[in-house]
Amino acid sequence: MILGMTTSTFTIVHVLISLVGIASGLVVVFGLLTGKKLDGWTALFLATTVATSVTGFAFPFDHLLPSHKVGIISLVVLAVAILARYAFHLSGAWRRIYVITAVAALYLNVFVGVVQSFLKVPALHALAPKQTEPPFLVTQLVVLALFIVIGIMAAKRFHDEPVLAAARAA
Repeated sequence: MILGMTTSTFTIVHVLISLVGIASGLVVVFGLLTGKKLDGWTALFLATTVATSVTGFAFPFDHLLPSHKVGIISLVVLAVAILARYAFHLSGAWRRIYVITAVAALYLNVFVGVVQSFLKVPALHALAPKQTEPPFLVTQLVVLALFIVIGIMAAKRFHDEPVLAAARAA
């Protein structure tokens, strides 16, 4: 039992939260690429991505696993993203810091999704049972490269809010 649920039920809840985090994160990144803040989607993305990392620590374990290290990194990245977005209101350098940390948080969630896919999907597991084989490594490199490109594009496109002429005159 984990948090009053069977392990299988808790796993399903954890996976569903992760999938909502990834889906909402893709919407948020699309917003960044088009210069839109998408407040509701952003709140959903950040909340579910935090929940994904936190619930990952609820699974039974007897030593620190690579997944825990990714979870810790993700929570630190998310803390910075949340501060940039809600405490510093994307002002000045915090706008770019937010973009970078939001994209990085989504990447980490997708990274874990790829790892889990190669562990749990029989066809993928057959291609890379130890996750050291070329199909796994190439997949992770392609995902990383895509997120680097997306992050650079989002950082360039998600500009400061336009200043109204009246505000400039004041």
